[in-house]
Amino acid sequence: MTQLAQPSSRTRVPNPLDGFTVDRSQLRTIGHDLQRPECILAEPDGTLWSADARGGVMRIAVDGTQRFIGQRADSRFESATATSSADMESKFTTGTLPNGLAFAANGDILISNFGTDRLEVMTRDGDSRVLYDRIDGMPIGKVNFVLRDSKDRIWLTISTRVNPWTQASLHPVADGYVAIVDQHGLRVVADGFYFTNEIRFDAAEEWLYIVETTGPHITRMRVDERADGARLTDREVFGPSHLGGSPDGIAFDSHGNLWCTLIMVDQLIALTPEGDKRLLLDDGDPEASRALLERTAAGTATMDDMMRAAGPIAPWMASITFGGPDLRTVYLGSLRGTTIPYFRSPVAGLPMVHWR
Repeated sequence: MTQLAQPSSRTRVPNPLDGFTVDRSQLRTIGHDLQRPECILAEPDGTLWSADARGGVMRIAVDGTQRFIGQRADSRFESATATSSADMESKFTTGTLPNGLAFAANGDILISNFGTDRLEVMTRDGDSRVLYDRIDGMPIGKVNFVLRDSKDRIWLTISTRVNPWTQASLHPVADGYVAIVDQHGLRVVADGFYFTNEIRFDAAEEWLYIVETTGPHITRMRVDERADGARLTDREVFGPSHLGGSPDGIAFDSHGNLWCTLIMVDQLIALTPEGDKRLLLDDGDPEASRALLERTAAGTATMDDMMRAAGPIAPWMASITFGGPDLRTVYLGSLRGTTIPYFRSPVAGLPMVHWR
């Protein structure tokens, strides 16, 4: 585990998570009939946007009313290259699987599409276009997550180039990478990760925290700002080298705790600023989780083992989002759920760039 400087006992601020666990009786849900609500974006007015496996996003208003917005080709960009209207529509209806979401500076929605292996952008009415599907002349790989920073740069994670990608999830391979879109275009800034998943910046955007799902741990790298573009340096594991499950989604709170979902064993944990692990919610099936962890360690895990491991609250718990007017409402995304569970946190989340 990373050893970090410890504050003196006289100046140490109590951690708001001291003694906190999620009270199941206080859990509520929002949304219904959702399909694979893997990633959730929250806006200050209470609106939620959830990735949807039907090929788009679900907009959920504060009162719970919802509207599915499906991706369709934006004729302003596609008509010059498409041979027919059917060709245009098929670009966003064939094999699509929206995964990570982020707001562009103008309010459009950036989509890392796990099905089409592309970074896409969609207006709030559904008009969509492809931003990137290749890098250095090669297919980009299994696009997983997208994040925008305060300098309006786009950061992108690619889990693997193994095809089918399921083999990389069953048998760890360090071929994942992180890329950036800046004034120089799209380029790789760090590679050699075990199934790169969600990424988040600390409050000062000095460190980028990187989920290695099959690591299974969190890596962090320092953001080195240079005249020719940002670089990532000083790579180190943050927290335990094995988290006790496969990390998937992460988010910081305002105290500096890094909240993290462990998919399939379906636990919600937090890593304190010192790197200590706190268990906040355990919703996994104990026997199925034990079998999955043992077989994963032995290299014999199968998709059946994965399918058997899930909890009832947010099956295959995949992401965490802070929202509400005070950023103290915690929403849980999942791969197999049909609704979004939420609860109140003792500490506010760290505002994302679109919140500021």
